[in-house]
Amino acid sequence: MFAAIVADKRFVTCSPPMQIADERTTMQATPVPQASPATPLPRGANQRGGKYLIFHLGAEEFGTEVLKVREIMGIQDITTVPQVPSYVKGVINLRGKVIPVIDLRLKFGLPAIDYTQRTCIIVVQVGSGAALLQMGIVVDAVSEVITLTSADIEDTPDFGENVATDYILGMAKIKGKVKILLDIDAVLSSHEIRGLESVIH
Repeated sequence: MFAAIVADKRFVTCSPPMQIADERTTMQATPVPQASPATPLPRGANQRGGKYLIFHLGAEEFGTEVLKVREIMGIQDITTVPQVPSYVKGVINLRGKVIPVIDLRLKFGLPAIDYTQRTCIIVVQVGSGAALLQMGIVVDAVSEVITLTSADIEDTPDFGENVATDYILGMAKIKGKVKILLDIDAVLSSHEIRGLESVIH
């Protein structure tokens, strides 16, 4: 059994795989037809509101836009690929399609931990120029889907010129806690995404 991601805020046990429904509010186990994504608009402060999937890395909470999420599944066999960065765990077979998997902990410079029943792979769709790439990101746990307004989201603080924050959409303030909202398209550089594409081709 798995817990649906609803307002009760329970952690999800990521087994069996879950599909994101069209309404983007709950997880379902039935396939979802994927429409061709529209051309993205330039992101402004007033365009950040919407539904976000919240997940955990250690004690911190992160969010990514639900529209970028294609599926959530538990940890499964990952085929390792030689001579790739340490955060690239390898590839998985997703219903006949090979997709790369990265460990978001390692990508963000956090220490590695053993995977548990709560560890999830979130399958997201990212852009690479005119091309689109599906990839899995390993996170400690998935907790909920929340709806945010633009007023809930503050700009990312300036951490200095030596700290890159392009991949952070903003900081959401919810019930006294801060959730870091990610621009999943910017978590990997275009060079890194091309490297992932070369792994699966």
